[in-house]
Amino acid sequence: MREKITAVVLTKNEAKNIRGCLEAVHWVDEIVVVDGLSTDGTQAICREFGAKVIEHPFGGDFGEERNLGNANSTGDWILQLDGDDRVTEEFQKAALQILEKGTPHAAFRFRRTNCFLGHWMRFGGWDHHSLHFFRRGKARYRGRVHHALLVDGTVGTLGAAVEHHPFDSLEQFIDRQNRYTSLEARELYDLHGPASEKEFRKQIMIKPLKLFWKMYVKKQGFRDGMHGLIFSGLFSFVHFMKWAKYWEICQLAQETGSGHLSGS
Repeated sequence: MREKITAVVLTKNEAKNIRGCLEAVHWVDEIVVVDGLSTDGTQAICREFGAKVIEHPFGGDFGEERNLGNANSTGDWILQLDGDDRVTEEFQKAALQILEKGTPHAAFRFRRTNCFLGHWMRFGGWDHHSLHFFRRGKARYRGRVHHALLVDGTVGTLGAAVEHHPFDSLEQFIDRQNRYTSLEARELYDLHGPASEKEFRKQIMIKPLKLFWKMYVKKQGFRDGMHGLIFSGLFSFVHFMKWAKYWEICQLAQETGSGHLSGS
């Protein structure tokens, strides 16, 4: 008898994507949805699929959301997903084989392929491994935005992929990254306090250029054509936005007397 698996899905106003996500995990034993109080019918669609819906106001901490999903799961294994993910048949077969035959590993990395404006990105570093498949009770997330999975045990690697469909338009990309960079900037300030002027200059003036070079040239983003060029430029600007917002938070803290900028 094989072990059981729970799919944990984070959602907030994902009515456009969630049906496809849940259809792709029809084979799992349990679906747990942690929903940030959606207002577009997302919860109703999830319940159509028999999902256990946990309503939880999103407070800017993705690690907390994922751990909440873990705590409400009953499967032997957990697969963590976003509402715009699609599990492939290839992944399904690989996961079921692990559930049936067993494994000494406590978790598995798997490939996450990303679709950017209707184009599957093969270069630029956006076809990468993701660590979100693990034995229940053997892993926990730490961190708010760029959260890490802390695993008690060894980690294996699956060649199978989960497809990610995050952006249908540049407007959607900009709206989402505007929200994420605000969360990331606040996390930087809360963790490290004010940064020096020297560090801000480095991160705002130099690092975006290095990131563009890394994605577009070193990781061959140019091979994805105009999509690769736009992708590399946008994600370099995302780093700029995050650090500019971090600088703004420090300035406001200094003005209100709740903090101060350290020397350069």
